[in-house]
Amino acid sequence: MKTKRFLYITTLLLIGILISCKSTTKEQSKEVPAQWVQLFNGKDLKDWKIKIKGHPLNENYKNTFRVVDGVMQVNYDEYETFDASFGHIFYKNEYSNYKFRMEYRFTGEQVEGGAGWAKRNSGVMIHSPAPETMTLDQDFPISIEVQLLGGLGEGERSTANLCTPGTHVVMNDKLFTPHCTPSSSKTFHGDQWVQLEIIVYNDSLISHKINGEQVLSYSKPQVGGKNVKTDPKILESLQGKPLKKGYISLQSESHPAEFRKIEILDLN
Repeated sequence: MKTKRFLYITTLLLIGILISCKSTTKEQSKEVPAQWVQLFNGKDLKDWKIKIKGHPLNENYKNTFRVVDGVMQVNYDEYETFDASFGHIFYKNEYSNYKFRMEYRFTGEQVEGGAGWAKRNSGVMIHSPAPETMTLDQDFPISIEVQLLGGLGEGERSTANLCTPGTHVVMNDKLFTPHCTPSSSKTFHGDQWVQLEIIVYNDSLISHKINGEQVLSYSKPQVGGKNVKTDPKILESLQGKPLKKGYISLQSESHPAEFRKIEILDLN
């Protein structure tokens, strides 16, 4: 009898411990959800690296990138002419699986010498190599570009489009090679703030959202084609390589723009 009673009590205790551990594990998982992290502190460009065509890394040519009133600006008030000075400002860390979110808007007038297609035009480059790898005169990093366009006052002009400098993607189960592809977004005229979200799953699925609405998706980003001025031997050697991770950068393409609330949710 004593042995049976001992076994019975021991079994109950073990069951209680297992239930307690399971409950604690659930509570801990609820207590530590993934957190959005601010990439831009609203005060300065700490943790960001600048690369402008024709200039060495971290030379902020003519104060192109700056912080004013809590927002990151692309500003050309010190330029006389643009002279193809395409620029990018890279966050210091690389990412693979994540959600990226920010607000952007276009302001003012395009600087003299900017291309017609670059009016009210900027972008977010994802899955980029490190900025240190870009050549002095390289215009864009090999990357996937989430192209940002502002309306021109009349007509339709979608935003959160896809452009592919040195890359290809897969759409509808086929390799997709056009350089730029429009999204299904509406047009945003004027200087209103627009929220962009990019959802990235490694070299699998990527989708774009505008103001919470999905406007484009595709998969299997990879190095492909040309559409970028870099060492052709390097580009050729990388053809077909899946893009599994990389750095995130914001563009300067000749039209003033502002960025704020730049944040990331790391899904790894």
